[in-house]
Amino acid sequence: MPAPEHDEWTSTPDFPELPMISTTHQPTDRTAAFGNPSADPDDARLLAEVVAAVTAAGAALLRRYDPAARAGDRDELFAALEANEATSAAILRPALTALRPDAGWAEGELETAALPPGEWWAVDAVEGNVNHVHGMPEWGVTATLLRDGVPVLTAVREPVLDRTTTALRGGGAERDGRPLRVSTKDGLAAALVATGQAEAGQTASYRRIGDSITAMLGHAVLVRATVPSTFPLLLVAGGHLDAFWQYEAVLPGIAAGALVVQEAGGRVTGPDGTPWRPGVRDVLAAAPGVHAATADVLAAVA
Repeated sequence: MPAPEHDEWTSTPDFPELPMISTTHQPTDRTAAFGNPSADPDDARLLAEVVAAVTAAGAALLRRYDPAARAGDRDELFAALEANEATSAAILRPALTALRPDAGWAEGELETAALPPGEWWAVDAVEGNVNHVHGMPEWGVTATLLRDGVPVLTAVREPVLDRTTTALRGGGAERDGRPLRVSTKDGLAAALVATGQAEAGQTASYRRIGDSITAMLGHAVLVRATVPSTFPLLLVAGGHLDAFWQYEAVLPGIAAGALVVQEAGGRVTGPDGTPWRPGVRDVLAAAPGVHAATADVLAAVA
């Protein structure tokens, strides 16, 4: 069954309406793509401070990073992961709390549940931590502010590549000051797609991951499986990938990339095309011309 049409994260009484994004074309002019910019000027100023915070945390992690690093066993692996997390959190937590003293932190049970009203930080102090401790460059720091269940601003810092991606609700998405745009492909015949592994221990998702890859191999040109989820979402926002889906996702791993894709002109929903918001565990982010076809394929995965 074709996925229902949703051009935005559909609103409910608890979730304010987001800017409409056309799914019929990808104009090159920002005003045409996003309508009259409606970003909150206060949020724009706040975003600059969030960028400073994730950049500082990223610099501290970069000093700990060694391309030659390899974890020798499970104990060594988890000790390194915990040390990285503590290093970054010691910078991020006080910095973001100072910026928004009344905002909560989406952690623990709130990583997989609908958020209460108000402002909440969804933060991944070391996104791709396991990559960091194995000497791989795909890691970073993310911080996203959600207001009444809707992401309003985000910053993603990738220290090894020395680049920063930002998005502001109603203000677009950028990488180092250059606007991001999703691809203009139509359908899956020429599409590059990806999925990601859920958090460790989410065994219910294992079969669905495998089944979804098998199903997609017959439709897309290339199917990738990678972690963490933020980076393939950024590739969707930049038009390098055309779609990304994940089962059993947690909010800190999805919030940043979801807003970046949305503000780059993409669609972010559940795999069945229904609205995505915090608490929805399965997510599909895709270019408008690829979204429905991707949802159709994934519909066969129970």
